[in-house]
This record gives sequence, structure tokens and C-alpha cells, in this order.
Amino acid sequence: MRASIMGVTALALLSGGATAGLSAKKEPAPVRAVGKAVNCVSLNQIRSTKVIDNSTIDFKMAGGKTYRNSLPSSCPGLKFEDRFSYRTSLNQLCNVDIVRVLHDYGGRLTEGAGCGLGKFQPVEKISAAP
Repeated sequence: MRASIMGVTALALLSGGATAGLSAKKEPAPVRAVGKAVNCVSLNQIRSTKVIDNSTIDFKMAGGKTYRNSLPSSCPGLKFEDRFSYRTSLNQLCNVDIVRVLHDYGGRLTEGAGCGLGKFQPVEKISAAP
């Protein structure tokens, strides 16, 4: 149980923790697909995550590559909380895995809605035209 809680806490920090604020939010840079979508990504290669909306998460990897995961269904509270947890017995996060929205209740993280992942699509930012 202790290892599971530590993993949830570490992931909450990795995914930005309690960063949701009341200030105006900047729209994410537009991206384009670059290559074929994959079923899994290696956990030890994930450097950070960015929740785009209730059905989209970007995974920034070692080496600068980014994978966009478009969840098959909207995940209630994902964008508002801006953090999630997952459990896997492998060293990979795959399209068959479930992420759970993390809620902060008085400094205590609790798991909320469980949402299935989609495939991981490699993407790159589209440069603004001069």
C-alpha cells in the first residue's frame, strides 16, 4: 500500500500537482502527427505530462519526443484537477490501462473517475508562420 501511495504522489508531482488556477489559460500549441500511433510507452522514458482537456494528455518523453493520448471518452474532472494516477505491473503504460483523476481534499489526494487510455500518437508542435 505504501508503494502505491508513493507512486500516486510521485505521479501527481510529475503531472503538475495542484496547478489549476483562476488565471486565463493559454491554449496549447497546435500539433501534427508524426508517425504511427503505438499501443504503449515506456514508464522510465516519461519525463512529464500535460493535461490538454478532459480527453487529451500529452506525454513528454526523454529525448524530446511527445506522445498525445486521445482518450476514447471524456474523463470527468481531468482538466480541472490537472493530475492523474495509474497502476501497472509492467514497465509500460498502454492503451488498455486506466488513469484515475486525482482530487485534493484538504491536502489528501484521493482517486476519482477512472478513464481508459487510447493509443499514443507521436506529435510535434507546428511552428508559427513568419
